[in-house]
Amino acid sequence: MIAIRAAVRTDALLLLAYVGAKSEFDRATGAFTGVVRTTHEKIEATLFGEPRFAHALVAEDAGAPRGFALYYFRYSSFAGQPSLWLDDLYVDADARSRGVGAALFARLVEIARCHGCTHLAWTAAVANPRGIAFYEREGAVIVSRDEKQVTLRLNL
Repeated sequence: MIAIRAAVRTDALLLLAYVGAKSEFDRATGAFTGVVRTTHEKIEATLFGEPRFAHALVAEDAGAPRGFALYYFRYSSFAGQPSLWLDDLYVDADARSRGVGAALFARLVEIARCHGCTHLAWTAAVANPRGIAFYEREGAVIVSRDEKQVTLRLNL
């Protein structure tokens, strides 16, 4: 059974490993060509320190980590409400198409609704049509596109 939980400080090394795995996935699609500069210490400070700049979820199946999501809130003065920006969603290759991504995404929607968000938004690489199709099945729409990425949105 897939369980989604909020990441805790002791997950910092796991999150660092997932950031590395996500960067390699993005590198393979051409969506990332830079250098990962985060560290265990940076993750601890920015995700678990004060103030918290972002939040993470960990997906587990039978107690083993299978994926993660990293997100933060934005605020619109015009709407007078927050929105949720999904920075990363990654599922281990051998756990894809087994409901892990859907469980992570459903928890993100739940969090956004609990915080009165107007929408969720994020980008995906054009070279990741499987990921884009997944998000569209979850109800997201593409709001912009360029040669490298699409921006998706799910209104709440």
